[in-house]
This record gives sequence, structure tokens and C-alpha cells, in this order.
Amino acid sequence: MASNPNGNSKLGFAAAVFLALAAAASASASAAVSVYLWKRRKSRELESRIRELEASLRSSSEKCAAERRGRIGAQQALRKAIAQPRLENSEVTSYPMRPIGIVKSCFSTRNGTPRQPLIVPLARASLVFDASRVPPASLEGLEGYSHCWIIYVFHLNTDLEKLWKETSRSKFKAKVRVPRLKGEKVGVFATRSPHRPCPIGLTVAKVEAIKGNTVLLSGVDLVDGTPVLDIKPYLSYCDSLPGARVPSWVMVDSSLAVASVNFSGHFSSTLADCWAVAGKSSMYASPEEFQKLIEEVLSWDIRSVSQRNRSHDSPVGEINGKAFDMTSDLDNLHEYGSDGHEKAPLHSTDIVYHLVLERFDISYSIDPDGNVFVEKVSLPSDIPDNNNENIANQYEE
Repeated sequence: MASNPNGNSKLGFAAAVFLALAAAASASASAAVSVYLWKRRKSRELESRIRELEASLRSSSEKCAAERRGRIGAQQALRKAIAQPRLENSEVTSYPMRPIGIVKSCFSTRNGTPRQPLIVPLARASLVFDASRVPPASLEGLEGYSHCWIIYVFHLNTDLEKLWKETSRSKFKAKVRVPRLKGEKVGVFATRSPHRPCPIGLTVAKVEAIKGNTVLLSGVDLVDGTPVLDIKPYLSYCDSLPGARVPSWVMVDSSLAVASVNFSGHFSSTLADCWAVAGKSSMYASPEEFQKLIEEVLSWDIRSVSQRNRSHDSPVGEINGKAFDMTSDLDNLHEYGSDGHEKAPLHSTDIVYHLVLERFDISYSIDPDGNVFVEKVSLPSDIPDNNNENIANQYEE
């Protein structure tokens, strides 16, 4: 039989095609297997990562829940302790309070600082907040109020050291002398005396302006350097109660008012001389405005009860510019001049009192009829600079 070359050729081509297709199918299958295995490996890795994240989330949730339970437990214990205080043999509970700001005031010393706020409208101060604790944003909106409450510490309280002692040794006085009652004693909680179990004061002041982290105030009764714990806006609709009742002695406003305030003929010139030296650091724009402040402060008898009750016939000595009753306050103390000879005692009509405002030391006297005579002003070297430069300009802006 004769062979068919064309037939063999066709069979060979078909075989080649078949083998090519088989090879292609095998390669595709291999690739598919590889992709499947890669996807499966990635899936296992993702599942493992998900399990790790879920475990971490559970751990964080459990930790947060434990912390929350701890806080709730501590708060409940504190509320329980406050609700059921033990007055005897109990440990003192302290609270996290520290000053958030310091007052820079025109009153350099306690003497002369008004006993109540707003009675000296020209009395100025700047409340400078600690920027690390009170950002300026905390004061946003305060400018919308005319006045604010200030909660502060009586840091110059002469009994402050005693308050750290045990109750049995603190010698806390339940009654204090009231100036309006001419020294008669009243329970401390019926007064605003600085001598309290907790030396915390409350006052109201007029808000003049807000400059960054500083609030400019007026009508203050705060001494320079007063630490401030908090301020709150004054709300007239609830902070002023027309029907509130007070004792009759509180309403005697004229009991501490003086008859007149008079300045010596050379006072203005001496003030001008001092102003040329220290006026730049004053909160006041001119010596005339500062003199008006002096008049407002001395319009009230700023002397202590013992000074006012002193007999006008008692001999009085003056030491380092301060008056003392030689018959009671200083039984064995005498003053000696630069020549070593003892000075003659003064009488009450010759007593010179001193009022320190900012760096200015004002000398004055007061007669039995309540007339104040302002003699001179000086700049004592022992009065530090208040660092209030340019504050007068801030008040004028």
C-alpha cells in the first residue's frame, strides 16, 4: 500500500498542537495553583494579624475598665468620707489646690488695704495668671461681665503658721475684734476677718480689661502678691439678693468714714519729685490721679482698733516711721536719736502714720475730730518695685 505523505503531515501537526495545548493547560494549572497557595498564605497571615489586634483590643479594654472601676471606687469612697465626716480623731483630708495667679496691686502692704471691695474705686490691680496652668483661652467671654468674684488666700495672715499645727495647739480664736464695733468681739464666721481656720478670702472687683493672661481690675481690696485660687463671673440676678438680712452694725457705713482729707501746701511738689523717679512703674497715669487715690483710701479710717481706741493723752513714740503706744504696746521700748539721746515721747495729736501705695510712702496724721492731714510723700529704699511698668497705659487703652 502506498503511503500518504499529506496524511502523516496532518497527524504530526495535530500532535504538535495537542502537545502545545497540553503544555499550556499544565502551565495555567500550575499558575492557578501558585496563586491559590499565595492567597491562602496571605489569608493565614491576615487572620493571624486580626487575632493579634483583637487580643490587643481586649487587653486595652480590660485595662480601661479596671482603671474606670478604680476611679469610680475612689470617688465613691471620697463622697462617703465627705458625707460622713468623723469630727474626732480624724485625719485631715487635703485637696489639690494651688494658686493659678498672683495679684499685682497698688497696695504694697496690708495697712491701708480697704476692708471691703469697691469702696475705693480707684484702687487698681492686675491679676496675672500662670500661663502653664491657665491658657488665655480660659478668659474668653469674661470681658462680657462688669465684675467678677475672686477667691484668694490671706497669705499675709499673721496666724498662718499656727494653722499647720494640731488643733489642740493651733490656738485658733473663735472670736475676732470688729472695727465697726470699736473692738467688740464677734464669732469669726460672722465676719470677713482674715484670721480663719482656712485662710481663704472672697472679694468682688470690677473687670476693666483683659490682656492675654492678665485681667485688669479696679475697686480691689487685695494686697500686692495675693495668691488667687479661682475667679467666677458676678451674676447680678442671683448674687445680689434685695431681701437679704444683715446685722445692724454692718449697715453703719459712716462709722469708719473720716471728716475730711487735707493735703499740705507742699504735698503736690514732693509727689511730683517722687513721680519723676518712680512714676513710670505706677498703675496711674499722672500724679494728680495718684493723689486722688490717696484721698479715696484715706477717706476711711484705716487705723487698727487699738490705734483708734488709744487715749489722746497717752504718750506715743515713733520708731522707724511707725507709731507705738509707749504705755501699752512698748512698756520697755524707747527710741534713740542718731546722737544716742532718747527722744521725747510724742502725743497722739503728733502721731505720724504711714500709708504705702505702690512705691510711695505717704505720711499723714488724724486729729480727734477725724480730720486727716496728709503731710508728705517719699520713696523708701526698702519698698520693692512692683514691676507694673506700662500698666497705666493698659488701663487707658
